[in-house]
Amino acid sequence: MPLHLHFGADDLLRIRFAISPLCETHEAVRTLRRTDRHGYHAPWLRRMRTTLAGLDLTPLWLFMPASPPGYTPDFLGRPPDTPTTGFDEELARLRATDPELARTEMAKSLACTPGGTESARGRAALADPARAVQELADATERAWHALLAPDWPRLRALLEAEIAYRSRQLADGGLRRLFADLHPRLTWSGDTLTVRTRTDFLQTQDLNGRGVLLLPSVFAWPDVVSGFDPPWQPTVIYPARGIGGLWAEPDAGPALARLLGPKRAAVLAALDAPSSTTALARRLGLAPSSVSAHLSVLRAAGLLTSRRHGHEVLYEQTPLGLALLG
Repeated sequence: MPLHLHFGADDLLRIRFAISPLCETHEAVRTLRRTDRHGYHAPWLRRMRTTLAGLDLTPLWLFMPASPPGYTPDFLGRPPDTPTTGFDEELARLRATDPELARTEMAKSLACTPGGTESARGRAALADPARAVQELADATERAWHALLAPDWPRLRALLEAEIAYRSRQLADGGLRRLFADLHPRLTWSGDTLTVRTRTDFLQTQDLNGRGVLLLPSVFAWPDVVSGFDPPWQPTVIYPARGIGGLWAEPDAGPALARLLGPKRAAVLAALDAPSSTTALARRLGLAPSSVSAHLSVLRAAGLLTSRRHGHEVLYEQTPLGLALLG
């Protein structure tokens, strides 16, 4: 059933993008159980098998229904205040959640799971919400370090490239252009953004000047996640472009390696999505100085281009570079 988000004039001025390592951590945790999300992430899941054997995520599982519809407490993934909030800052905000707010949202979540409210863990969480918040924060921190932190430079580069692309769409054609292909379950008409969710009831929200936060995600595919009642800003979490090749190791092929040299060819092939020098170095296991030198040569040859995004320079393949790879 759809969720209708009605925009007023002030809401149009408060549409923003952000990246949230905290929300992405929780989406990764959900992906472990949601088999319909496994398609693009099979290589990552295989790599995580050993890690998962020693990782206790029990506190989080209680509030993450194995299949939609359901409700996860909003305070677990509260919308970030700034475009690029760090994980430690987001975790600190999670730990500072008001216990009464936490109890209200946890009760709502448990009510969506048969037997959840009556379970021993459910009763304990509702009886001592302050302790439950800290246990959830501890589990989130464990999940971050085990599941996402080692790959975060790669994931962040893809999410930053997604925001840059969408920002260009907004500049070129306004909201109609932005929402035209953001996701098949999102449509814009008049002053209303319609999100086709997996809930079994119709929802309508007047934004009342709160605007909307657009949060691209690597792990949300194929879902669009939306909601966030007051006091949180309404948020739409949607799948980012480029996740199809996210976990594939770059392969330039032997012919191109002979032409350019193996390391330079690997750098060109690794730019299947816009990326920074640091992210490329981590992905390829090379020194940043070496990657920087290869990027300079490839750019001079017209095989890639660069643009500044915030404090970083992102590189991406040109049509000539793509043709050479082909």
